[in-house]
Amino acid sequence: MTQRPRVVVFDVLETLLDLTPLAARFEAVGQPPDRLEPWFMRFQRDAMALTLAGDAAPFEAVAREALRTETQHTISEADIDHILAGFATLPTFDDAAPALRTLSQAGVGVACLTVGDPDNTRRFLDGAGLAGFVDHVITAQGAGVWKPHPAIYRYAAAQAGTPIDRMALVAVHAWDCHGAKRAGALAGWCARLEGRPGDVFLPPDVTGQRLDEVARGLLSLS
Repeated sequence: MTQRPRVVVFDVLETLLDLTPLAARFEAVGQPPDRLEPWFMRFQRDAMALTLAGDAAPFEAVAREALRTETQHTISEADIDHILAGFATLPTFDDAAPALRTLSQAGVGVACLTVGDPDNTRRFLDGAGLAGFVDHVITAQGAGVWKPHPAIYRYAAAQAGTPIDRMALVAVHAWDCHGAKRAGALAGWCARLEGRPGDVFLPPDVTGQRLDEVARGLLSLS
């Protein structure tokens, strides 16, 4: 029987935070705005590749190198600074606050599991009015590996003070939910980004069109 989680850990980029406004920053420095998505995919891939190779993957260094490569080295360091500074001003999706509030008011611990800088993440939570719902900010930097390495989910559970089988990860990425499941955690998948979870991944314990729907589904587990 699947038990209701004690702690729910939220992915940040693309799950809580909307990356779309970064496209305007690409355009402002003379780069095509539609370069945002392939850059972010390259950035994630390169960080995962470094993790698989047994190396560290610092957020800013990997993001900067991916920008240089994706733009075929036509971007200046000042322009990279301008794009990356946009992470501190990204808006939340409209289902983020209701989801976090629902869990917090139900007495369930709430955490964020981010690949970004912990201080920037805390500033984002403060600015978005979400800090009061979040008990822990957990980072890949602290874990020493990136998702979906099993160690990062185990690290998150330890940081949140719960057995991993009583922790749930919530994300819009099916691969992230798969990683959490393989590590022994629960998973709640939101369909906002991908539409369908895909047959190659383990099925999540809860699905929903919105984060608040996923939150309610996790609370309804036995």
